[in-house]
Amino acid sequence: MSPDKPETPSQVQIQLQIDEQTAQGVYVNMAMVNHNETEFVIDFVYVQPQAPKAVVRARIINSPRHMKRLLHALQDNVSKYEAQFGKIDVSGMLPPTLGMPQ
Repeated sequence: MSPDKPETPSQVQIQLQIDEQTAQGVYVNMAMVNHNETEFVIDFVYVQPQAPKAVVRARIINSPRHMKRLLHALQDNVSKYEAQFGKIDVSGMLPPTLGMPQ
């Protein structure tokens, strides 16, 4: 390696594997986010209308750095979606709080 040229990291190609059940996905209509100093936890929840219970269908735990990358990826994809299909309307009723402080 030349001292004039810093080494650039090579891109790693990752092949994703997904089993049949995971590929089907699950429907959720709410997400709850919590954090501490070292990690973020996202609970993906299905709330059935008029039902007294909600079900956590998936829990994702990740690092603060990964959470920030996820935030940027979500912002980028929402922007691309709105450019193609129009602005997403988020007015109307707020989702239930499940007794948690807002």
